[in-house]
Amino acid sequence: MKKFFTEFKNFAMRGNVLDMAIGVVMGSAFTAIVNSLVKDIFTPLISAITGVANFENLSFKFGEALINYGNFLNAIISFIIVAFSIFCMMKVIGKLMKEKQKQEETPKVPEATKEELLLTEIRDLLKETKN
Repeated sequence: MKKFFTEFKNFAMRGNVLDMAIGVVMGSAFTAIVNSLVKDIFTPLISAITGVANFENLSFKFGEALINYGNFLNAIISFIIVAFSIFCMMKVIGKLMKEKQKQEETPKVPEATKEELLLTEIRDLLKETKN
């Protein structure tokens, strides 16, 4: 039984599991932001354009069946906004990663210290006197 818990602890503490847990938490927070964006910004804009305040009540009758397509429209709009938000976020992250990679690729040459400058002068003078 001790071996089982040790294996579980090793599994749970691996980097991938922790990264995934962080991703889930951040995804939940991002979902709240996107839901607010849909509910508080885009839905009022769409309702101002279409004249329909809430799509949930949109439906039609097909024979005896009542087809509620309003919830489906809400889901499609939410999906498009989430997909667009993630796309924009990934573009920004990609740009930041490229900038960081460029900074890492170009090594910064440190300025020469006073001692190094003095030693360089001495070396150059010694070369001149040998010639």
